[in-house]
Amino acid sequence: MRSSVEIHDIETGETYIVWQTDDLVEAPNFAPDGSHLIVNADGVLFRLWLDEGEPEPIDTGFAIRCNNDHGPSPDGLWLAITDKTMFGKSAVYVLPAEGGMPRLVTKALPSYWHGWSPDGAHVCYCGIRNDVFDIYTIPVAGGEETRLTFGEGRNDGPDWSSDGWIYFNSSRTGRMQIWRIRPDGSGLQRITDSIYGDWFPHPSPDGKSLLVLSYDGDVVDHPRDHNVRLRLMDADGGNARELFELFGGQGTMNVPNWSPDGSAFAYVRYSP
Repeated sequence: MRSSVEIHDIETGETYIVWQTDDLVEAPNFAPDGSHLIVNADGVLFRLWLDEGEPEPIDTGFAIRCNNDHGPSPDGLWLAITDKTMFGKSAVYVLPAEGGMPRLVTKALPSYWHGWSPDGAHVCYCGIRNDVFDIYTIPVAGGEETRLTFGEGRNDGPDWSSDGWIYFNSSRTGRMQIWRIRPDGSGLQRITDSIYGDWFPHPSPDGKSLLVLSYDGDVVDHPRDHNVRLRLMDADGGNARELFELFGGQGTMNVPNWSPDGSAFAYVRYSP
């Protein structure tokens, strides 16, 4: 599977190719200062500098089985990762952004990181407990997890907006669609009611727009080898429009991928 890491400019509609490789690369995040992207490949995280240069491995200590659920804290000081080296199941850790030894955040496993709170004090993630997929939050400094959903279908892909909503995708009505909820579990709202299977909602930095990856409605789960479309809409689901189609899915934009100023976003396009 050939990977092309790209950046799409919302206003101009232009695409900039950052890196292409015959290796499987996934889930680009922008660094908070906009200088580079963070991606994963073969269990390792890399920096991709936007002023070119070779990919630079990030030191993640013992964590050498990292997956595509990772991202920097809002202040740029920390990096959240999801790794299964230690326990054989995915767990959420944080480590210094420049690299270092990971510190375990979640005790219940498996757990898959997906977003930081705006103040950087909490993270949200998908946890699988007794084969049930639900949305959780937990303080980064340590503590007990807070469960926000309760087994109504599969709940996955949470991302925290700057105005305090946690967006996620849920199959509670049959087809996977986008919902949002407050961190205290209140205010549950359905955002999309589309013909597609909608995954991986990412609110823009200003909280006004929402980027969504959409499969054809009959596709089950989130495979990486399908024609998908990236759609942009208002934060409440209004004015949805398709930006473009591509071959991808899993790994294309699993985690927060907006540029710091909200003018662009990063993603991965695949080809056999």
